[in-house]
Amino acid sequence: MTERRACRVLGQARSTQRRRPKIAADEERLTESIVGLAREYGRYGYRRVTALLRHAGWRVNHKRVERIWRQEGLRVPKKQPKRGRLWLNDGSCVRKRAEHANHVWSYDFVMDRTRDGRAIRMLTIVDEYTRECLAIDVGRRLNSENVLARLADLFVHRGTPRYIRSDNGPEFTAKRVREWLSRVQVNTLFIEPGSPWENGYVESFNGKLRDELLNREIFYTLIEAQVLIGRWRRLYNHFRPHSALGYRPPAPEAIDPAVRKITSSEVGEWKKLTQEVVQ
Repeated sequence: MTERRACRVLGQARSTQRRRPKIAADEERLTESIVGLAREYGRYGYRRVTALLRHAGWRVNHKRVERIWRQEGLRVPKKQPKRGRLWLNDGSCVRKRAEHANHVWSYDFVMDRTRDGRAIRMLTIVDEYTRECLAIDVGRRLNSENVLARLADLFVHRGTPRYIRSDNGPEFTAKRVREWLSRVQVNTLFIEPGSPWENGYVESFNGKLRDELLNREIFYTLIEAQVLIGRWRRLYNHFRPHSALGYRPPAPEAIDPAVRKITSSEVGEWKKLTQEVVQ
């Protein structure tokens, strides 16, 4: 069939059929940058890659990045379908939302294994308002003593949150932990047993940690896991674009003038409490 007849059947102008695409001078360099970012951050989609390109100095919109993304055959595996949940417990992240930095923290444990099959445990702590990861402790065994030591250190350097949210694990519901938090005037928010979605912010963070690092790395030693997880935490806080923050990293959002400064007397009190925890 001739081109003229094919265009007539399809209702398409011949000028459109014969139009040659104009390739921008920087198309090849942009394509290399997009492919490089997709290779480095395999779980990022084209919108997050667009944000990274803009931070690197590229003046590009998401439509152009999406075109190159599809042209190069790049894709992120489909997410699981959304599920509706009931948010009934007073400790849920819907009933008690964070209103400013240091208002609500949440913490949880994540499990993984080194190459030899031995378990490693991670304690993750997140500020729900800024989305900043405050700490990730990595060890073979972490218990309530480790939880107290980490909280004491964070309280000294960052001040105390109004609330701290967790599940009903024995490390968080231990009598010593609850009594100590009560002494420093931090209210506990325990979610409904068997309802991890009520601790949505830290669960979302843990999912990103597993998706972007744990599922992609083989840890041969505990020290290697500590180094790589610590490096990923710094990348998450200072570099990784966060969709809930307008594709900006969480750490700049953590600089909030509304956060109360810690006085010297409070520092002395926290150091005293920290010594009690260590003892």
